[in-house]
This record gives sequence, structure tokens and C-alpha cells, in this order.
Amino acid sequence: MKILVTGGTGFIGKALLPHFNHEHLVVLSRNPNRAYQQLGHHIKVITCLDELPDFNDIDVVINLAGEPIVNKRWSDRQKEVICQSRWDITRKLVEKIKASTNPPHTFISGSAVGIYGDQKSASFDESLEVNNADFAHLVCRKWEEEALAAQSEKTRVCLLRTGIVLAKQGGALARMLPAYQLGLGGPIGSGEQYFPWIHMQDMVKGILFLLKHPEASGAYNFTAPNPVTNKEFSQTLARVLHRPHILKTPAWLLKMGLGESSTLLLDSQRALPGRLQEQGFHFSFPKLEHALEETLS
Repeated sequence: MKILVTGGTGFIGKALLPHFNHEHLVVLSRNPNRAYQQLGHHIKVITCLDELPDFNDIDVVINLAGEPIVNKRWSDRQKEVICQSRWDITRKLVEKIKASTNPPHTFISGSAVGIYGDQKSASFDESLEVNNADFAHLVCRKWEEEALAAQSEKTRVCLLRTGIVLAKQGGALARMLPAYQLGLGGPIGSGEQYFPWIHMQDMVKGILFLLKHPEASGAYNFTAPNPVTNKEFSQTLARVLHRPHILKTPAWLLKMGLGESSTLLLDSQRALPGRLQEQGFHFSFPKLEHALEETLS
């Protein structure tokens, strides 16, 4: 099987690619030297999709590329970077898929639970349809629309609506750890907003599950089956680290510091992985405390 991956040197990509050691891997990267150093020399690195005349000999495309959405304040310029880093590469991949006479049989493309917007305390699965003007929703909706254009009798499309991925190296948890290790951690805002999370091992395992099940297509929530509030998450993290849990960050301070991007931390998404579980996927880490203990051990 030949697999093309975008975002292979990113947070999830670096965890996923070692599981394809015996596959023929092609990775799209702007920095080939870094890609080879991080991923090994058994892969082929391309810097532009035009280096592939077509996708006729590609079996699977996994699209994980995209500017991190939480690293910087959302200026107009940064919003443009966030959007185009997702939409443009997805559109180009779809064009290549549609132009191939023997296209890849599977296209797995990223998205996020941000597509659902703020749902307060209501739980929901992939059947929830939302249409609002939130930036995160608009980014994800257009991202998914671009990817779904590849759907055909020859190509199935799976969308990864990802929550907060837990791993020690990188992602939201790595940014939170220093404060918690100093005993300065605590809930954000009211703490009542739901925090959809997933262990990195289940993230990778879920992608492999979709690859192995040709009947799988459409949107999938990549979130653990037991979402918790931000307060519960914060208390559990402090307990696992054996640190005090006495401080909190007021919403007004977060909004002042982060502006519009503070919605990523203050919005509530009690997202459930309905379709993954219905199709037989079993989570290795369904409960938060076990997930954090394993991650931080």
C-alpha cells in the first residue's frame, strides 16, 4: 500500500507515521531535511504536489496539514494563514484525486470539534448540524466541504473532527504542564465548559481503524467517550501531578490576552464519538485520569 501524508512532521503526523514502517510512504514537507531527521530515511519526501504527475499509484491520502490554530492571537492576517493552510492544500489534493483515472481508495482529512461551536452542557454526536458565524466553525466547515468534494464511487472520504489530543510532547497539554508543575494550574473561566479530549494513542489507533474498515466514511468525532468539564480536567491534571489546585483564570483576562481565539478555551463541546463506537472501535483510554497517568508517566 502506498500512502501520501501531508502534515507528517506535525503533532499527530509524527505519532502516526511510525505505524506505517512497512508501507511505501510519501510525505509532503517544505523542509525535507527536517522530515528525514524526524521520520527516517525509509520515506520519500516531496516539497510540492506537482512532483507527483497524478495519484494513480497512491492508495491512501491522509491530510493532516494546517497552521496551529491556538499558537497566536487571531489577527486578520493570522486568520487568513489558518484558513488557507487548510483549505488550499485540501483543494489541491482533491484536484489530484479527481484528475486520476485510478484514484486513491481512501482520503482521510482533518477537521476539529470546533465545527460545532459552543454547545453549553448538551452532549452530541456527529449527527448534530450547526450553522453559525464563529471563526472556528467557518474554518472547519469549509475545510470539510473541500475534502468531501473527493467523494466518489472510487474514493471514500473520512473526516477527523478532533478534540484536544493528549500527549506529553506537543499540543495543548504540553503548554499547560509548566504552570501545573509549579502549582499554578486551575480552571479557565467558569470551568463548566466541556473539554473534549482524546489520548494520542487512541487518535492514532482511530485513524488506523478507519483505514482498515472500507465501509467507514463521513465525519467522525475523535474524542474520548467521557468528556469532562474544564474544571474536572484541571482538577484531575493537578491530582495526577500531585500539585495544588487553587488558582483560576478569569474569562475576562483570557479574552483580554487572547482576543477572539479565547473562544477555543471558553466554548463548550460535550462531543461524543458516536460513529466510531457504533462501528466497533474500542478506546484504550476512555477515562481521563488513566489517560493523563499514562501520558505523564
